[in-house]
Amino acid sequence: MRPIRDPQPEPLALHTHAMDNLRFIRETMECAGSFTAIPGVGGLLIGSTAILAAWQAARQADFARWLLVWVAEAAVAVVIGWIAASRKARAAKTPLLSGPGRKFLLGLSPSLLVGALLTVALRRGSLSAAIPGAWLLLYGTGVLSGGVFSVKVVPVMGVCFLALGTVAMFAPAAWGNWLLALGFGGLHILFGAIITRKYGG
Repeated sequence: MRPIRDPQPEPLALHTHAMDNLRFIRETMECAGSFTAIPGVGGLLIGSTAILAAWQAARQADFARWLLVWVAEAAVAVVIGWIAASRKARAAKTPLLSGPGRKFLLGLSPSLLVGALLTVALRRGSLSAAIPGAWLLLYGTGVLSGGVFSVKVVPVMGVCFLALGTVAMFAPAAWGNWLLALGFGGLHILFGAIITRKYGG
């Protein structure tokens, strides 16, 4: 004998529904929230190393060595930023590359890549004097784009880099190194202090 109707599957337990709903809410909040792992202390350290780099770069005899100092500084800044952001995210018990973190990185990375390519192109085209302005403008663009997914002070920092980059584009070439010091050094120290005070290290 066969039953007229196939047996129905057991309904899902109430706690299974609740767990699914909690997971969905958590993932939605991660994707919609602000990226708060911007490291204030990391900004202070990056600013300090940039000022040292500017001092060292000013002592170089030719442009190739000057450029090498600043490229080395960029590599150091990336390492400091990554370590500081990882530590801050770990302390807050949030994944560094959560929804907002991933969006911040996607907003910042293209400008950094374009900056590297443009440096090579400007150097080959004998337009080296434009490199400091291009770096400041592109970094400001990246920070502004990524900062949309971060705390409010980050896009403000991006705007300040854009303003300084605009000045650097039209200033005498001799000012380039010191405008880089003011931007990558001074602005990082200023906004690193603000972020440390208002949003934690």
